[in-house]
Amino acid sequence: MRPSHAIAERMRHIDASGIRKVFDLAARMDDPINLSIGQPDFEVPEPVKDEAVAAIARGENKYTQTQGTAALRRKLAAACRDEFGWADEPPVLVTSGTSGALVLAMLTLVNPGDEVVFFDPYFVMYRHLVHLAGGVPVCVETYPDFRPDLDAFAEAITERTRLLILNSPANPTGAVYTADELRAIAEIAAERGLLVISDEIYNAFCYDAPFASMAAVYDNTLLLRGFSKSHAMTGWRVGWCTGPTGILEKMTMLQQYSFVCSPSMAQAGAVAALDADISAHVAAYRRKRDKVHAALGETFGLVRPGGAFYAFVPAPGGDATGFVTRAIEHNVLVIPGSVFSQRDTHFRISYATSDDQLDRGLDILRSLA
Repeated sequence: MRPSHAIAERMRHIDASGIRKVFDLAARMDDPINLSIGQPDFEVPEPVKDEAVAAIARGENKYTQTQGTAALRRKLAAACRDEFGWADEPPVLVTSGTSGALVLAMLTLVNPGDEVVFFDPYFVMYRHLVHLAGGVPVCVETYPDFRPDLDAFAEAITERTRLLILNSPANPTGAVYTADELRAIAEIAAERGLLVISDEIYNAFCYDAPFASMAAVYDNTLLLRGFSKSHAMTGWRVGWCTGPTGILEKMTMLQQYSFVCSPSMAQAGAVAALDADISAHVAAYRRKRDKVHAALGETFGLVRPGGAFYAFVPAPGGDATGFVTRAIEHNVLVIPGSVFSQRDTHFRISYATSDDQLDRGLDILRSLA
C-alpha cells in the first residue's frame, strides 16, 4: 500500500473529539443511560417546524445570500437593539451553526504563532480551532469553583496574545459570569487592546440571575449565538454573530468560499424561532439542574452550575478517566474531564435527558462513589 504523505501538518494537533467517541460508543450499546451528549431532549417548537416546511413548499430551497436572508438578519439586528440598547442597526452574519462562526472567526483573526486565551475548563472545539488557524492556545485555570481568575488572565496575556474566547453560560461547567466579572475582564481586555469572542450559545439557559452579555459592556466583542441549544435545532445548523464591521465583512467573505450559507429552510424556521416561547423548557432544565446538585453536590463536592445543561463533577480520587470507565461498565455514559481541560479530575454530565434516565444515572453514579 502506498504510504500516505498528503496530510497537512496542521492536522497533527487535532484528534478525534472525546465527545464524539462516546457518541459512537452509545450507538453500539443496548439502551445506555446517556448523560454525555449536549443535545436538548425536547422537540423543535411546532411553529418553527411548520415555517421550515412551508419554506420548502414555497421553493426556498436554493442558496441564500452568504450573510443570510434579509428577513432573519433584520429580526436579529432588531433583537440586538432591544437587548443592548444600541442606537444603530448592527451588522449580522448568519452562519452554519455557532461552530461555523467559530471556524470563520479563527481563520479570519488568528495568524500563525498568535496566542488565544480562554478559561480552563473549556469547550473542546476552542483548542483545536486555534491549532487549525496556526495559533497557540493559552489556558487559564478556573478550578475549583470555575470563576474567572482575573490576575491569572492578566498574567497570561503577552505581546503575542490576539484575542480572548469567553463562554458563558459555560460548557462543560455550567458557570455563568456576572456582569461585574464581565466588566472586570473587559477592562483588562481594553487595556491590552484585545478582541473578545463571546460564545453565548447557552444564553437562554441561565437559572439564578438575569443573563449578562459581554457585548453589553465591551464594544470590541464578537458575539456568537445560535438556535441549536435554545430551540433544539442542532441538526439545522443556524448560528449568527455580530461585532466589528470589518471583522464581519471578512468572515462573510470566508463563508462564501467555505460553508456558502446556512440552509435556506432552516433560516426561515429561525425567523419563527425568535418568537417561540421556550420558557417551559428552561424551567424544566432548572429543575433538573437542582436535581443533579441535590444528588451529587454533597457526595461528590459538585459546584452548583448556574446555566447551560451540564454539571462538571469532581471524580472520586481525582481520576476522571478511571471513574468514567467504571460508569460505562455500569451502562452510564459520561465524559472525562480531560476532553475539556488540561486536568483529568472531573467528569461532565449532561442533564438534557428524560427524568427517568437522569434519575437512574444519578443513582448509579452515587453508588459508584
